[in-house]
Formats: sequence, structure tokens, C-alpha cells
Amino acid sequence: MNVLIVEDNKIQRKSLKKTIQQIDKDINIYESEDKDEALEITNDNNIDIFYIDITLKNSSGLDFAMELRQIPRYEFSFIIFLTTHVEYITQAFKQVHCYDYILKPYDIADVVNMTKRFTLYGNSVKDTPKDKSYVVFEIRKGIYVKIYVDEIIFIEVQLRIRMIHTVNGVYKVNNLALKNILKLINCDNIIQCHKSFAVNINNISKVESIDSKLSEIYFENYDKNALLGYKFKNTIMERFQ
Repeated sequence: MNVLIVEDNKIQRKSLKKTIQQIDKDINIYESEDKDEALEITNDNNIDIFYIDITLKNSSGLDFAMELRQIPRYEFSFIIFLTTHVEYITQAFKQVHCYDYILKPYDIADVVNMTKRFTLYGNSVKDTPKDKSYVVFEIRKGIYVKIYVDEIIFIEVQLRIRMIHTVNGVYKVNNLALKNILKLINCDNIIQCHKSFAVNINNISKVESIDSKLSEIYFENYDKNALLGYKFKNTIMERFQ
């Protein structure tokens, strides 16, 4: 794991670094005291976790974090803000989508527990096969979720809400048409089967007719079903068989 501490107070920066080093000797820790130096480090290295002071030398941590989010590989990286000013935290969550914050002076237990949590999660992400495709959706204002394509069971439209059923639960996505969701997913195995449904062809276990124009699709180890319209039936049945 690569960690970057962006803190203009040398004593506090060294104190935080020493605490993190006690967790795991294999964690690589980079240090910076201002925004320009921090951006240079992030461009030259792949940083997994950022500890950023809200108030920086000649700049602000919020400005650095917002620039960071414009770099594709850091769009969803872990950002933890360091601050003595609690009033800035709401702004940090809204503008930057940071994951957590630590109040100064540092509580060692807080730093240790938080770093362990993020390093464990980060390593599990690294273990994910590089060719496993995913899509990131905004499920609520400022809250994003990564959904792996092969874990999608089916997609359902209910009025203005789009529900993505996956093996890990159901996610509600607003303000996206079904055709746009399918375009984002961009997978040959996720096929529209009804004006309000699209299914993962690999997860279908049974197709049962309801009447001459409508059928019901059942899935492996899942208790909810999707509808199959007659306009889409031939395409679905060709792939299913």
C-alpha cells in the first residue's frame, strides 16, 4: 500500500507517519507539505490512501483533493481529511466525497483503526482480477457504488427508479434511462428483455410463458423474477438455449 500524508506541520506529519508505520512496515509512506509537491507525488506514484490536512501551506487541502478527483485513477481513492475545524467537514464530504476525517491532535487508536480498515479493503480491491469489468453508478447525491458486470442478475425500471439486482443486493439508480444504463454496462450478456427489464443471460434458470405476449424469467438462487416481452423473446431464447 502507498500512503500520502499532505500536512504542512512537520511535527504533526512525522507523528502521523510514525503511527502508520507501526501498523505495517510494508506500507510505503510519502510526505508533502503543500499542494504542488503533493500533485507531483501523485503523478509519479500510485497512491492508495490520502491523509490531507484541510489547511495547507500556500493552499488548502480541499483544493488539492478537488484537483485529485479530476485525475481518473484517483476518482474514487480513499481520502481522509485531517482537521481541527469540524465545520469544514460537511463541505469536504459534499465537494470531494472523502471517506472519513481525523480531528487534531491525533488519537492514535483512531489513526490505527482507520488505516487498518482502509488497507484491508484496499488490498481486497487489488486482488480483484484486472479484467473484471465494472460500472460506477451514483445511487444518491454524492454517493457512488462500483457494480461488477458479471454480478448483475437483472435490471428493473419502476417509474423513475432503476433497480439493479445483483448477487450482493439491490441498488437504486435515479435519472438514467434503461438504454443509457445498458450503454454504460456495455456487455453482450446483459440484454433488454422487456421495456422495463434487462437480464444477465448467464443467470437465467427458467423461462415460463404467462400468456401469448408475456413470459416470466427465473434466475439461479434468486427469488425475484423479470418479465420477457414478445418483441424480445426470440433474442433471449436464442441465447438461453
